[in-house]
Amino acid sequence: MNVTSLPARRASNRAVERYLLTATGLVGFVVLWYASVKWLPIDAFNRLPDPLSVVVEWTSPDPDYGISIFTADYYTHIFYSTYRALAAFFLAVILGVPLGIMMGWKKSVRSYASSLLGLLRPVPPLAWVPIAILMFPGVELAVIFVTFLVAFFATTMNTLVGVKAIPEDYFRAASCFGASDRDVLWDIVIPGAMPSIFTGLQIAMGAAWFSLAAGEMIAAQYGLGFIIWEAYNLIQYPTIVIGMATLGLVGYVSSSIVRWFGKRLMVWHEQKLGMAG
Repeated sequence: MNVTSLPARRASNRAVERYLLTATGLVGFVVLWYASVKWLPIDAFNRLPDPLSVVVEWTSPDPDYGISIFTADYYTHIFYSTYRALAAFFLAVILGVPLGIMMGWKKSVRSYASSLLGLLRPVPPLAWVPIAILMFPGVELAVIFVTFLVAFFATTMNTLVGVKAIPEDYFRAASCFGASDRDVLWDIVIPGAMPSIFTGLQIAMGAAWFSLAAGEMIAAQYGLGFIIWEAYNLIQYPTIVIGMATLGLVGYVSSSIVRWFGKRLMVWHEQKLGMAG
């Protein structure tokens, strides 16, 4: 037996087990959903659409309520939501990562900004919608702003935690060797905080989709959040589930891309440190 193949075989077996558990969980959820709608004598469940009617509507070339994978409007809503979520996410990265680094690295910056962030962070996204509409001309910027806030707080706070977790001995050693602030930033602060930064980015991407749906329900004419709220007003229950499922799928894919990019970057960074060592 080839001993070197054992770790690869075990990793493959673990991957298969993980996929089987995921599939089992999804199938179990669908079965529970169907049973709750069809068999439980509870009015709250009986008003919901069953999985079969949702799939039929979702895949119909001529859907009863106008939204399916064969309609152009479906992809228009996905495009608008994706554009808003990505715009808010990248703004959160551009502003939140530097602020989190400075707050974790410099006590003076943390003293100035931590109280304000602590005050604003618990405010829910919906509470920002009226202020955003008053502040920005047009609906588009208002929805992006509401989405940006939640992603910004997640990015900033996780970056701050990552910087503060760096052992103080690293900074003392750099000071003893006469390292400049630029050297400390690029050789200690950013590499040391990188795992927490990418954890924050994954959370920020998920939070962006969460807050985006809330903003689109109140102040938008396109987007997945809009079609969910519009379907509720028009009593188009299968479309509500279609919008929710699409929101979850697109959000999962976008978070997976951030996770994949983070893992690749961390592998490259670890290899670079190993070569340097």
